[in-house]
Amino acid sequence: MLPAKPPVHESVLDAIGGTPLIRLAALGAGLAAPVYAKVEFLGIGGSVKDRAALAMVLAAERDGLLRPGGTIVEATSGNTGIGLAIVGRQRGYRVIAGVADKASAEKSDILRAYGAEVVLAPTVVPMEDPSHLYHVVRRLAEEIPGAWLADQYDNPANPDAHIRTTGPEIWDQTGGRVTHFVAGVGTGGTITGTGEYLKEVSGGAVTVVGADPESSIYGGGDGSPYFVESIGHFVHPDTVEDRWPESYRKEVVDVMEQIPDRESLVTTRRLAREEGILAGPSSGTAVAAALRVARELGPDDLVVVLLPDSGRSYLSKVHSDAWMRQWGFLEESQDEASQARRQGRGQESQEGEPQGLRPLLDGAGPVVAVHADATVGGALETLDGAPGGVAPVVLARAARPYGVSAIEVVGSVSRDALVAALADGSAKPAAALGALVGPALPTVGVGQSVAEARAALGATHPGVLVLVDGRAVGVLPRTALVG
Repeated sequence: MLPAKPPVHESVLDAIGGTPLIRLAALGAGLAAPVYAKVEFLGIGGSVKDRAALAMVLAAERDGLLRPGGTIVEATSGNTGIGLAIVGRQRGYRVIAGVADKASAEKSDILRAYGAEVVLAPTVVPMEDPSHLYHVVRRLAEEIPGAWLADQYDNPANPDAHIRTTGPEIWDQTGGRVTHFVAGVGTGGTITGTGEYLKEVSGGAVTVVGADPESSIYGGGDGSPYFVESIGHFVHPDTVEDRWPESYRKEVVDVMEQIPDRESLVTTRRLAREEGILAGPSSGTAVAAALRVARELGPDDLVVVLLPDSGRSYLSKVHSDAWMRQWGFLEESQDEASQARRQGRGQESQEGEPQGLRPLLDGAGPVVAVHADATVGGALETLDGAPGGVAPVVLARAARPYGVSAIEVVGSVSRDALVAALADGSAKPAAALGALVGPALPTVGVGQSVAEARAALGATHPGVLVLVDGRAVGVLPRTALVG
């Protein structure tokens, strides 16, 4: 029997949606319930956000918000901007994408390739900070004549796109057999719209599962930074009012699975190596959650997990061994399959654990950090327990349950510098640290070698900050590395 004839389209916009389901036979081996991946990166723009982009532009045109010759402006981690660039340029609009400065470089390159203008802005600042990406794009939309802010976080056309397309596709593709739908939560549009449709058409029988980075606020985390792009909800410690997107209706989600960064990233890499599916890290988060859910199900159940985007946008990050080791997600002698088995089965065996820098950290205790708003006197008290009298300076005012994220480290401070400043009168005990904060310590992953740590140390740094899963676990002073 010949396969179905591939569709013929008059425009790339007609090719948005209609992505296949692929069974995860390798990662799902041994599970009674089948797990199928909705591979959204096979869409025309390489991500699920094409659907929302098209829906938002068409709605804006219909409502008179976007007129011929206008400009589309949006804040994006990359994917929505790419979708808007494709749709917008096809329909004759200028497109400006405000991109988070922590997003992968590949995404900005792709945006420019599609003809969008890219403006980089920070997101690891308080929401009230005028330099925050949220405010940057709003100023652009106000200042440019004929500009329209897509505002995916609060635009009802975002979840509506999935009510009309993604949900019906999954229901039809599974013949109504789907019992569990798993997706990450970013703007919330995908899980809200798809989940709402599947619940309605199934009479409430479909369970909707949110996959969330462990420290994300959505799933009950502490709001500290994480290393999975495009999903979750980070809250800067100085943010006054936390605001959730209107595109996300949390009542649609029945269960939230909190996935540690390492499990997300390792699962992403296993998707490529064992399933032949090169996806982004948020796909790894969703698949890790789907596998957790499927382990508790039977043969009458069917799990569909949505994979939002392609791994081609993350070749310099999750799919790079060097990047994974640099941030402490890969360790020498520890293969990813054994990591995944321990995470999936709850095994605690340390057999075959790597060496790397771990032996040098033995007995060092938890990392000692000085908070950015500390006084000189307070910092000195904290430094009493710091190895080598040096400590990172961090954004968080109080200890976070998941530890200090490397993203929150803004500098370093040494006991010698503070004592000298007090002695010569240039600082007082009650004064803020201010200019006494030095450059941030160089970071090394726990799986890197002593030679690599020495290279990072250089000739002037007093120590290095050692990372496990992107979080600081200790400081190795110069004396511990060079003797």
